[in-house]
Amino acid sequence: MLLTPHSRAAAPTRRRRTAAALLTSAVSVCLIAASNPAVPLGVGDRLFPHLGNPGYDVASYDLSFTYPGGNSKPLRAVTTIDAWTTADLDRVNLDFARGTVESVEVDGEPAQFHTAGEDLVITPENPVPDGTWMRITVRHTSDPVRAAGGWVRTADGLAMANQADAAHLVFPCNDHPSDKAMFTIRVTAPDGNTVVANGLPAGVVKSDGATTWTYRNQHPMATELAQVSIGRSTVLQRSGPHGLPVRDVVPTGHRKALEPWLEKTPGQITWMEGKVGRYPFETYGLLVADASIGFQLETQTLSLFERELFTDPVYPRWYAESIMVHELAHQWFGNSVSPRTWSDLWLNEGHATWYEALYAEEQADKPMRDRMKAAYGASDRWRAAGGPPAAPKAPGAGSKTGIFRPNVYDGAALVLYALRQEIGRPAFERLERAWVERYRDDTATTADFVRLATEISGRDLDGFFQGWLYGEKTPPMPGHPDWKPQAAAKASQAPVHPRALVRPQAPAQQARSAKAAAR
Repeated sequence: MLLTPHSRAAAPTRRRRTAAALLTSAVSVCLIAASNPAVPLGVGDRLFPHLGNPGYDVASYDLSFTYPGGNSKPLRAVTTIDAWTTADLDRVNLDFARGTVESVEVDGEPAQFHTAGEDLVITPENPVPDGTWMRITVRHTSDPVRAAGGWVRTADGLAMANQADAAHLVFPCNDHPSDKAMFTIRVTAPDGNTVVANGLPAGVVKSDGATTWTYRNQHPMATELAQVSIGRSTVLQRSGPHGLPVRDVVPTGHRKALEPWLEKTPGQITWMEGKVGRYPFETYGLLVADASIGFQLETQTLSLFERELFTDPVYPRWYAESIMVHELAHQWFGNSVSPRTWSDLWLNEGHATWYEALYAEEQADKPMRDRMKAAYGASDRWRAAGGPPAAPKAPGAGSKTGIFRPNVYDGAALVLYALRQEIGRPAFERLERAWVERYRDDTATTADFVRLATEISGRDLDGFFQGWLYGEKTPPMPGHPDWKPQAAAKASQAPVHPRALVRPQAPAQQARSAKAAAR
């Protein structure tokens, strides 16, 4: 996909057509709203109805930030969006909720703008017709202070944590995973800082006591996966399988303590490639933040980790390594193959949890069967609290990360265990490889996974998946008729994936308690 489209008559790609299908139902709302006061819109996601926006499909983002030093002052920023319109637009809505907008241009012409809820509503001088390219340029600030999510303040700078709906707290965007795009990210920071972002370096320019760093992705990316690290960091370079560049970003003062962990990454990539095929991106590495954030995050090509995971002795060694594999597995499941809607989250977290547990079984003698039996015992309770894996309950008011519950972690991995029991290990392993190959750099749904499983296994699996993905009660486990749901008191002792308990709003103390329980 081109970073800057060369032809206004170019046709959408297959990914654009599938994303446009999701937007179609909301286009009429956009057209009606154009003659009325500015209102927030959305693409109709069941869990986040106001996320994303109808009427266009983003091809690329060009993000420019100027970092003033410290981590408590707003950054000056320019966001440029190239998009393909999928409807006649009198107005264009972008998701943006934490910053001051100074000016907006559409195709080089000044445009009026208003805020409505968490939307920036733009009225171009002339309507933008269906089926054309448009370029939107927004000059704004990006505030790292005012609320949780988006920018993460570290001991020496900033990083990003945009899942599930916080990218628009950093920059104006179409903040929904169905609309993946190419990214160019450039950051100007005072000398003495190091900047790293998703993708590969594309230039460094020094001028008047500051340095501008540029990075560019070679594969489309969802907004929730964007990452920028600014701080007094050291970048460590090594080589992975097939000569893959592996770069890690660490607090300089902790480099020596972290190196024994970081040197494991190439071998973990090789292990994952043996399970599902070649690594899907141009680089990988760990961004270790000097902050107690209580979670890890699979930002594309540069996964975010809190330093304490590796330096606090409360975390067993095998556990920290398996969490490294969890975030690595997301590069295939969730990043390369992204969810079409947030209800498809189980495909991300279930698979990442699956390979985390499989790695612990093979490398640390932690039997998958034991973990899945415990999860089976708790599954009915998880479904009652959070919904079945493929139909999670909406997050509570003020807790948009509340969808990250046990039902989409170990509860979803339990679905994969049942599927392997049902169709056999050879068919299951073929399915996993086929899934990440067929939908590479694309989005996919639960229905897509069901169809592919049926195709690979040669069996009608509709009834199987209906019960396991959507049932209020957990179906019997194939091959294990003795497994029974546990009573609530016992089920409370079953292992719960800590990322289901600890998201950005939770204190680090909770993170340590939950993760220590994994021992």
